Amino acid sequence: MKNWKNVMLLFFSWLVLWPGMALAAEGTPDSGATAWMLTSTSLVLLMVPGLALFYGGLVRTKNVLGTMMHSYASMAIVGVIWAVCGYSMCFGPNVLGGWIGWDPNLLFLEGLDDAVADGGIPDYVFAMFQGKFAIITPALIAGAFAERVRFKSYCVFITLWVLFVYCPLCHWVWAEDGFLFNMGANGAIDFAGGTVVHISSGISALVIALYCGARRDYPKTAMHPNNLVLTLLGAGLLWVGWFGFNAGSSVSSGLDAARALAVTQVAASTGALVWMIIEGVKHGKVTSLGLASGILAGLVAITPAAGVVKIPGAIFLGAMASFVSYSAIQIKSKLGYDDTLDVFGIHGVSGIAGAILLTFWIRESWMVDAAAATTSGTWTVFQQLLVQVSAVGITIAYASVLTWVIIIIIDKTIGFRISDKEEMTGLDQSCHGEHGYGLLNLN
Repeated sequence: MKNWKNVMLLFFSWLVLWPGMALAAEGTPDSGATAWMLTSTSLVLLMVPGLALFYGGLVRTKNVLGTMMHSYASMAIVGVIWAVCGYSMCFGPNVLGGWIGWDPNLLFLEGLDDAVADGGIPDYVFAMFQGKFAIITPALIAGAFAERVRFKSYCVFITLWVLFVYCPLCHWVWAEDGFLFNMGANGAIDFAGGTVVHISSGISALVIALYCGARRDYPKTAMHPNNLVLTLLGAGLLWVGWFGFNAGSSVSSGLDAARALAVTQVAASTGALVWMIIEGVKHGKVTSLGLASGILAGLVAITPAAGVVKIPGAIFLGAMASFVSYSAIQIKSKLGYDDTLDVFGIHGVSGIAGAILLTFWIRESWMVDAAAATTSGTWTVFQQLLVQVSAVGITIAYASVLTWVIIIIIDKTIGFRISDKEEMTGLDQSCHGEHGYGLLNLN
Protein backbone atom coordinates (compact mmCIF):
# COMPACT_ATOMS: atom_id res chain seq x y z
CA MET A 1 0.00 0.00 0.00
CA LYS A 2 2.86 2.31 0.86
CA ASN A 3 4.46 1.72 -2.56
CA TRP A 4 1.16 2.43 -4.28
CA LYS A 5 0.90 5.79 -2.48
CA ASN A 6 4.46 6.68 -3.58
CA VAL A 7 3.63 5.85 -7.21
CA MET A 8 0.49 8.02 -7.12
CA LEU A 9 2.47 10.87 -5.50
CA LEU A 10 5.12 10.76 -8.25
CA PHE A 11 2.43 10.64 -10.95
CA PHE A 12 0.58 13.71 -9.71
CA SER A 13 3.86 15.57 -9.13
CA TRP A 14 4.84 14.89 -12.74
CA LEU A 15 1.38 15.95 -13.95
CA VAL A 16 1.66 19.28 -12.13
CA LEU A 17 5.31 20.02 -13.00
CA TRP A 18 5.39 18.74 -16.59
CA PRO A 19 4.08 21.95 -18.29
CA GLY A 20 6.78 24.01 -16.54
CA MET A 21 9.43 21.41 -17.39
CA ALA A 22 8.43 21.49 -21.05
CA LEU A 23 8.55 25.28 -21.08
CA ALA A 24 12.03 25.27 -19.56
CA ALA A 25 13.26 22.78 -22.15
CA GLU A 26 11.96 24.95 -24.97
CA GLY A 27 13.05 28.37 -23.68
CA THR A 28 16.22 27.58 -21.77
CA PRO A 29 19.65 27.49 -23.42
CA ASP A 30 21.42 24.17 -23.69
CA SER A 31 24.51 24.84 -21.59
CA GLY A 32 26.74 22.40 -23.51
CA ALA A 33 25.81 23.63 -26.98
CA THR A 34 25.92 27.25 -25.86
CA ALA A 35 29.37 26.80 -24.32
CA TRP A 36 30.70 25.34 -27.56
CA MET A 37 29.21 28.16 -29.65
CA LEU A 38 30.66 30.77 -27.30
CA THR A 39 34.03 29.07 -27.72
CA SER A 40 33.62 28.88 -31.50
CA THR A 41 32.72 32.57 -31.65
CA SER A 42 35.90 33.44 -29.79
CA LEU A 43 37.97 31.16 -32.02
CA VAL A 44 36.66 32.79 -35.20
CA LEU A 45 37.41 36.25 -33.80
CA LEU A 46 40.93 35.01 -32.98
CA MET A 47 41.40 34.44 -36.71
CA VAL A 48 41.29 38.19 -37.36
CA PRO A 49 44.46 39.06 -35.39
CA GLY A 50 45.87 35.81 -36.80
CA LEU A 51 45.20 37.16 -40.29
CA ALA A 52 46.74 40.51 -39.32
CA LEU A 53 49.94 38.76 -38.26
CA PHE A 54 49.95 36.55 -41.36
CA TYR A 55 49.54 39.50 -43.73
CA GLY A 56 51.66 41.87 -41.66
CA GLY A 57 54.70 39.61 -41.82
CA LEU A 58 54.50 39.29 -45.61
CA VAL A 59 54.71 42.96 -46.54
CA ARG A 60 57.69 45.30 -46.39
CA THR A 61 58.73 46.91 -43.10
CA LYS A 62 57.28 50.30 -43.99
CA ASN A 63 53.80 48.81 -44.51
CA VAL A 64 53.44 46.37 -41.63
CA LEU A 65 51.16 48.49 -39.43
CA GLY A 66 49.10 49.76 -42.35
CA THR A 67 48.50 46.18 -43.47
CA MET A 68 47.60 44.93 -40.00
CA MET A 69 45.24 47.89 -39.56
CA HIS A 70 43.13 46.57 -42.43
CA SER A 71 42.19 43.54 -40.32
CA TYR A 72 41.60 45.45 -37.11
CA ALA A 73 39.58 48.17 -38.86
CA SER A 74 37.26 45.47 -40.16
CA MET A 75 36.64 44.36 -36.58
CA ALA A 76 35.55 47.89 -35.72
CA ILE A 77 33.54 48.85 -38.81
CA VAL A 78 31.85 45.56 -39.66
CA GLY A 79 31.25 44.81 -35.99
CA VAL A 80 28.98 47.86 -35.80
CA ILE A 81 27.36 47.35 -39.21
CA TRP A 82 26.49 43.77 -38.29
CA ALA A 83 24.69 44.78 -35.09
CA VAL A 84 22.86 47.69 -36.68
CA CYS A 85 21.53 46.08 -39.87
CA GLY A 86 23.84 43.35 -41.21
CA TYR A 87 22.27 40.50 -39.27
CA SER A 88 18.81 41.59 -40.39
CA MET A 89 19.93 41.74 -44.03
CA CYS A 90 21.41 38.25 -43.84
CA PHE A 91 18.89 36.32 -41.78
CA GLY A 92 15.68 38.30 -42.05
CA PRO A 93 12.87 37.12 -44.38
CA ASN A 94 13.12 37.74 -48.12
CA VAL A 95 12.59 41.24 -49.45
CA LEU A 96 13.26 42.77 -52.88
CA GLY A 97 12.59 39.46 -54.56
CA GLY A 98 14.93 37.60 -52.24
CA TRP A 99 17.98 39.78 -52.96
CA ILE A 100 18.40 40.41 -49.24
CA GLY A 101 16.62 39.64 -46.01
CA TRP A 102 15.06 42.31 -43.83
CA ASP A 103 13.32 42.32 -40.47
CA PRO A 104 12.91 45.62 -38.59
CA ASN A 105 12.76 43.64 -35.36
CA LEU A 106 16.35 42.50 -35.95
CA LEU A 107 17.77 46.01 -36.36
CA PHE A 108 20.24 46.65 -33.54
CA LEU A 109 19.57 42.98 -32.67
CA GLU A 110 16.49 44.25 -30.86
CA GLY A 111 14.43 41.09 -31.24
CA LEU A 112 17.08 38.74 -29.86
CA ASP A 113 17.10 39.76 -26.22
CA ASP A 114 15.04 36.80 -24.98
CA ALA A 115 15.26 34.51 -28.01
CA VAL A 116 16.61 30.96 -27.85
CA ALA A 117 16.85 28.82 -31.00
CA ASP A 118 15.49 25.29 -31.30
CA GLY A 119 18.91 23.80 -30.54
CA GLY A 120 19.07 25.57 -27.20
CA ILE A 121 21.50 28.29 -28.36
CA PRO A 122 20.62 31.93 -27.57
CA ASP A 123 20.06 33.92 -30.74
CA TYR A 124 22.54 36.50 -29.47
CA VAL A 125 25.28 33.86 -29.60
CA PHE A 126 24.34 32.77 -33.11
CA ALA A 127 24.27 36.41 -34.27
CA MET A 128 27.70 37.10 -32.81
CA PHE A 129 29.11 33.89 -34.31
CA GLN A 130 27.88 34.81 -37.77
CA GLY A 131 29.11 38.36 -37.31
CA LYS A 132 32.71 37.14 -37.08
CA PHE A 133 32.41 35.69 -40.59
CA ALA A 134 31.29 39.09 -41.85
CA ILE A 135 34.30 40.69 -40.16
CA ILE A 136 37.02 38.43 -41.54
CA THR A 137 35.77 38.26 -45.15
CA PRO A 138 36.57 41.86 -46.23
CA ALA A 139 39.79 41.67 -44.21
CA LEU A 140 40.85 38.76 -46.42
CA ILE A 141 40.36 40.92 -49.54
CA ALA A 142 42.82 43.53 -48.24
CA GLY A 143 45.76 41.22 -48.94
CA ALA A 144 45.28 41.68 -52.69
CA PHE A 145 45.91 45.44 -52.63
CA ALA A 146 48.29 45.62 -49.67
CA GLU A 147 50.90 48.40 -49.70
CA ARG A 148 49.09 50.74 -52.10
CA VAL A 149 45.60 51.77 -50.90
CA ARG A 150 44.39 54.73 -48.84
CA PHE A 151 43.13 53.77 -45.42
CA LYS A 152 40.00 55.93 -45.57
CA SER A 153 39.15 54.47 -48.98
CA TYR A 154 39.57 50.98 -47.60
CA CYS A 155 37.17 51.80 -44.77
CA VAL A 156 34.54 53.04 -47.23
CA PHE A 157 35.12 49.99 -49.41
CA ILE A 158 34.53 47.40 -46.69
CA THR A 159 31.40 49.26 -45.56
CA LEU A 160 29.86 49.12 -49.02
CA TRP A 161 31.18 45.63 -49.78
CA VAL A 162 29.69 44.08 -46.67
CA LEU A 163 26.31 45.70 -47.29
CA PHE A 164 26.01 45.00 -51.01
CA VAL A 165 28.09 41.86 -51.56
CA TYR A 166 28.50 39.90 -48.35
CA CYS A 167 25.01 40.32 -46.89
CA PRO A 168 23.13 39.28 -50.06
CA LEU A 169 25.40 36.25 -50.59
CA CYS A 170 25.05 35.22 -46.97
CA HIS A 171 21.26 35.48 -47.24
CA TRP A 172 21.13 33.42 -50.45
CA VAL A 173 23.27 30.62 -49.05
CA TRP A 174 22.46 30.39 -45.32
CA ALA A 175 19.03 31.92 -44.73
CA GLU A 176 16.20 29.38 -44.75
CA ASP A 177 14.42 31.20 -47.57
CA GLY A 178 17.57 32.00 -49.55
CA PHE A 179 17.38 30.72 -53.12
CA LEU A 180 20.77 28.96 -53.05
CA PHE A 181 19.83 27.42 -49.70
CA ASN A 182 16.81 25.88 -51.44
CA MET A 183 18.42 25.01 -54.77
CA GLY A 184 18.24 21.30 -55.58
CA ALA A 185 17.34 18.67 -53.02
CA ASN A 186 19.13 20.01 -49.95
CA GLY A 187 20.49 23.27 -51.33
CA ALA A 188 23.96 24.35 -52.39
CA ILE A 189 26.45 22.83 -49.95
CA ASP A 190 28.44 25.50 -48.12
CA PHE A 191 28.94 24.25 -44.60
CA ALA A 192 31.11 27.09 -43.31
CA GLY A 193 31.73 29.65 -46.04
CA GLY A 194 33.28 28.31 -49.23
CA THR A 195 31.13 30.57 -51.40
CA VAL A 196 30.08 33.21 -48.88
CA VAL A 197 33.58 33.86 -47.53
CA HIS A 198 36.39 32.48 -49.66
CA ILE A 199 35.13 32.58 -53.24
CA SER A 200 33.54 36.01 -52.77
CA SER A 201 36.68 37.46 -51.16
CA GLY A 202 39.03 35.77 -53.62
CA ILE A 203 37.16 36.95 -56.70
CA SER A 204 36.74 40.46 -55.30
CA ALA A 205 40.46 40.53 -54.53
CA LEU A 206 41.31 39.65 -58.12
CA VAL A 207 39.01 42.36 -59.48
CA ILE A 208 40.59 45.03 -57.28
CA ALA A 209 44.15 43.87 -57.98
CA LEU A 210 43.51 44.14 -61.71
CA TYR A 211 41.79 47.51 -61.37
CA CYS A 212 44.45 49.10 -59.14
CA GLY A 213 47.45 47.83 -61.02
CA ALA A 214 50.75 46.66 -59.59
CA ARG A 215 52.77 48.18 -56.78
CA ARG A 216 55.45 50.63 -57.75
CA ASP A 217 58.43 48.79 -59.34
CA TYR A 218 56.64 45.42 -59.26
CA PRO A 219 57.80 42.88 -60.43
CA LYS A 220 61.20 44.36 -61.33
CA THR A 221 62.18 44.98 -57.70
CA ALA A 222 62.19 42.14 -55.19
CA MET A 223 59.77 42.82 -52.33
CA HIS A 224 60.70 40.48 -49.52
CA PRO A 225 58.56 39.77 -46.45
CA ASN A 226 59.62 41.76 -43.41
CA ASN A 227 59.03 39.04 -40.82
CA LEU A 228 58.14 35.45 -41.65
CA VAL A 229 58.06 34.67 -37.94
CA LEU A 230 54.91 36.79 -37.71
CA THR A 231 53.50 35.01 -40.75
CA LEU A 232 54.02 31.57 -39.24
CA LEU A 233 52.50 32.71 -35.95
CA GLY A 234 49.52 34.08 -37.87
CA ALA A 235 49.13 30.83 -39.80
CA GLY A 236 49.09 28.90 -36.52
CA LEU A 237 46.40 31.15 -35.05
CA LEU A 238 44.34 30.80 -38.22
CA TRP A 239 44.60 27.01 -38.01
CA VAL A 240 43.43 27.01 -34.39
CA GLY A 241 40.66 29.51 -35.07
CA TRP A 242 39.45 27.50 -38.05
CA PHE A 243 38.16 24.79 -35.72
CA GLY A 244 35.61 27.33 -34.51
CA PHE A 245 35.05 28.49 -38.09
CA ASN A 246 34.16 25.00 -39.37
CA ALA A 247 33.11 22.93 -36.36
CA GLY A 248 31.17 25.86 -34.94
CA SER A 249 29.16 26.05 -38.16
CA SER A 250 27.36 22.89 -37.07
CA VAL A 251 25.63 25.18 -34.54
CA SER A 252 25.72 22.28 -32.09
CA SER A 253 28.17 20.42 -29.90
CA GLY A 254 27.35 16.96 -31.25
CA LEU A 255 28.35 14.60 -34.01
CA ASP A 256 28.37 17.18 -36.81
CA ALA A 257 30.80 19.36 -34.88
CA ALA A 258 33.09 16.38 -34.28
CA ARG A 259 33.03 15.44 -37.96
CA ALA A 260 33.78 19.00 -39.07
CA LEU A 261 36.64 19.34 -36.59
CA ALA A 262 38.24 16.07 -37.69
CA VAL A 263 38.17 16.76 -41.42
CA THR A 264 39.41 20.31 -40.84
CA GLN A 265 42.51 19.01 -39.08
CA VAL A 266 43.21 16.39 -41.73
CA ALA A 267 42.70 18.73 -44.70
CA ALA A 268 45.01 21.38 -43.23
CA SER A 269 47.71 18.81 -42.51
CA THR A 270 47.39 17.35 -46.00
CA GLY A 271 47.57 20.75 -47.65
CA ALA A 272 50.73 21.61 -45.73
CA LEU A 273 52.34 18.24 -46.49
CA VAL A 274 51.59 18.35 -50.22
CA TRP A 275 52.89 21.92 -50.56
CA MET A 276 56.10 20.81 -48.81
CA ILE A 277 56.44 17.90 -51.25
CA ILE A 278 55.87 20.16 -54.26
CA GLU A 279 58.54 22.62 -53.14
CA GLY A 280 60.93 19.87 -52.14
CA VAL A 281 60.66 18.16 -55.52
CA LYS A 282 60.75 21.35 -57.58
CA HIS A 283 63.28 23.44 -55.66
CA GLY A 284 65.06 21.04 -53.34
CA LYS A 285 64.03 23.21 -50.36
CA VAL A 286 60.89 23.67 -48.32
CA THR A 287 60.02 27.25 -47.35
CA SER A 288 58.14 28.42 -44.29
CA LEU A 289 55.92 30.55 -46.52
CA GLY A 290 55.11 27.50 -48.63
CA LEU A 291 54.18 25.51 -45.54
CA ALA A 292 51.91 28.32 -44.33
CA SER A 293 50.33 28.61 -47.77
CA GLY A 294 49.61 24.88 -47.83
CA ILE A 295 47.94 25.08 -44.44
CA LEU A 296 45.63 27.83 -45.65
CA ALA A 297 44.86 26.12 -48.95
CA GLY A 298 43.78 22.95 -47.16
CA LEU A 299 41.67 24.89 -44.66
CA VAL A 300 39.94 26.87 -47.39
CA ALA A 301 39.12 23.81 -49.48
CA ILE A 302 37.56 21.88 -46.59
CA THR A 303 35.45 24.83 -45.39
CA PRO A 304 32.40 24.24 -47.64
CA ALA A 305 32.72 20.46 -47.25
CA ALA A 306 33.31 20.10 -43.52
CA GLY A 307 29.88 18.69 -42.77
CA VAL A 308 29.49 16.29 -45.68
CA VAL A 309 32.81 14.52 -46.40
CA LYS A 310 34.75 11.88 -44.51
CA ILE A 311 38.50 11.63 -43.91
CA PRO A 312 39.42 10.34 -47.42
CA GLY A 313 37.55 13.30 -48.90
CA ALA A 314 39.42 15.67 -46.58
CA ILE A 315 42.76 14.23 -47.71
CA PHE A 316 41.78 14.57 -51.36
CA LEU A 317 40.54 18.16 -50.99
CA GLY A 318 43.60 19.22 -48.99
CA ALA A 319 45.96 17.73 -51.59
CA MET A 320 44.10 19.19 -54.56
CA ALA A 321 43.95 22.60 -52.90
CA SER A 322 47.72 22.76 -52.64
CA PHE A 323 48.16 21.69 -56.26
CA VAL A 324 45.69 24.18 -57.71
CA SER A 325 46.76 27.09 -55.47
CA TYR A 326 50.45 26.50 -56.14
CA SER A 327 49.71 26.44 -59.87
CA ALA A 328 47.61 29.61 -59.65
CA ILE A 329 50.45 31.47 -57.94
CA GLN A 330 52.89 30.34 -60.64
CA ILE A 331 50.48 31.55 -63.33
CA LYS A 332 50.16 34.90 -61.55
CA SER A 333 53.90 35.37 -61.78
CA LYS A 334 53.79 34.73 -65.53
CA LEU A 335 50.79 36.99 -66.17
CA GLY A 336 52.26 39.77 -64.04
CA TYR A 337 49.17 40.96 -62.14
CA ASP A 338 49.84 41.99 -58.56
CA ASP A 339 47.65 40.08 -56.12
CA THR A 340 50.04 41.09 -53.36
CA LEU A 341 49.43 38.33 -50.84
CA ASP A 342 47.81 35.77 -53.17
CA VAL A 343 44.26 36.15 -51.92
CA PHE A 344 42.81 34.91 -55.19
CA GLY A 345 45.50 32.26 -55.61
CA ILE A 346 44.69 30.65 -52.26
CA HIS A 347 41.22 31.69 -51.09
CA GLY A 348 39.59 32.08 -54.48
CA VAL A 349 41.10 29.09 -56.24
CA SER A 350 41.01 26.66 -53.29
CA GLY A 351 37.50 27.84 -52.42
CA ILE A 352 36.25 27.10 -55.94
CA ALA A 353 38.00 23.71 -55.98
CA GLY A 354 36.58 22.73 -52.59
CA ALA A 355 33.02 23.82 -53.38
CA ILE A 356 32.94 21.80 -56.60
CA LEU A 357 35.09 18.75 -55.85
CA LEU A 358 33.38 18.02 -52.53
CA THR A 359 30.52 16.62 -54.62
CA PHE A 360 32.47 13.44 -55.34
CA TRP A 361 33.13 12.75 -51.63
CA ILE A 362 29.72 13.39 -50.07
CA ARG A 363 28.92 10.94 -47.30
CA GLU A 364 26.25 8.39 -48.16
CA SER A 365 23.91 9.43 -45.35
CA TRP A 366 23.75 12.98 -46.75
CA MET A 367 22.82 11.67 -50.20
CA VAL A 368 20.09 9.49 -48.68
CA ASP A 369 18.64 12.54 -46.91
CA ALA A 370 18.84 14.54 -50.13
CA ALA A 371 17.02 11.82 -52.05
CA ALA A 372 14.31 11.68 -49.39
CA ALA A 373 13.75 15.43 -49.84
CA THR A 374 12.82 15.01 -53.52
CA THR A 375 9.45 13.96 -54.86
CA SER A 376 11.11 11.25 -56.96
CA GLY A 377 13.02 9.81 -54.02
CA THR A 378 16.32 9.93 -55.93
CA TRP A 379 19.22 12.36 -56.01
CA THR A 380 22.49 11.81 -57.86
CA VAL A 381 26.01 13.13 -57.52
CA PHE A 382 25.69 14.69 -60.98
CA GLN A 383 22.59 16.62 -59.91
CA GLN A 384 24.40 17.97 -56.85
CA LEU A 385 27.41 18.82 -59.01
CA LEU A 386 25.19 21.03 -61.17
CA VAL A 387 23.93 22.76 -58.03
CA GLN A 388 27.48 23.36 -56.77
CA VAL A 389 28.71 24.67 -60.11
CA SER A 390 25.68 26.97 -60.35
CA ALA A 391 26.26 28.35 -56.85
CA VAL A 392 29.95 28.94 -57.57
CA GLY A 393 29.17 30.63 -60.90
CA ILE A 394 26.53 32.90 -59.35
CA THR A 395 28.92 33.87 -56.55
CA ILE A 396 31.73 34.66 -58.97
CA ALA A 397 29.51 36.74 -61.25
CA TYR A 398 27.80 38.68 -58.47
CA ALA A 399 30.93 39.38 -56.41
CA SER A 400 33.00 40.45 -59.42
CA VAL A 401 30.40 42.83 -60.87
CA LEU A 402 29.42 44.46 -57.57
CA THR A 403 33.03 44.80 -56.44
CA TRP A 404 33.94 46.44 -59.75
CA VAL A 405 31.07 48.93 -59.38
CA ILE A 406 31.97 49.73 -55.77
CA ILE A 407 35.65 50.25 -56.48
CA ILE A 408 34.94 52.54 -59.45
CA ILE A 409 32.59 54.69 -57.36
CA ILE A 410 35.19 55.05 -54.61
CA ASP A 411 38.03 55.73 -57.02
CA LYS A 412 36.10 58.40 -58.90
CA THR A 413 34.94 60.19 -55.74
CA ILE A 414 37.60 60.07 -53.01
CA GLY A 415 40.32 58.08 -54.78
CA PHE A 416 41.43 54.57 -53.92
CA ARG A 417 45.16 54.30 -54.45
CA ILE A 418 47.83 56.28 -52.59
CA SER A 419 50.20 58.55 -54.50
CA ASP A 420 53.65 57.43 -55.67
CA LYS A 421 55.28 59.57 -52.98
CA GLU A 422 53.10 58.05 -50.25
CA GLU A 423 53.79 54.56 -51.58
CA MET A 424 57.53 55.20 -51.41
CA THR A 425 57.17 56.46 -47.85
CA GLY A 426 54.99 53.52 -46.85
CA LEU A 427 51.51 53.11 -45.40
CA ASP A 428 52.69 53.26 -41.80
CA GLN A 429 53.97 56.82 -42.06
CA SER A 430 51.78 58.24 -44.85
CA CYS A 431 48.44 56.87 -43.56
CA HIS A 432 49.01 56.48 -39.81
CA GLY A 433 52.04 58.57 -38.85
CA GLU A 434 53.74 55.59 -37.22
CA HIS A 435 56.50 53.04 -37.73
CA GLY A 436 55.94 49.38 -36.96
CA TYR A 437 59.39 48.62 -35.62
CA GLY A 438 60.79 52.06 -34.82
CA LEU A 439 63.64 51.53 -37.31
CA LEU A 440 65.28 54.04 -39.61
CA ASN A 441 65.64 51.66 -42.54
CA LEU A 442 62.09 51.37 -43.82
CA ASN A 443 62.71 49.51 -47.04
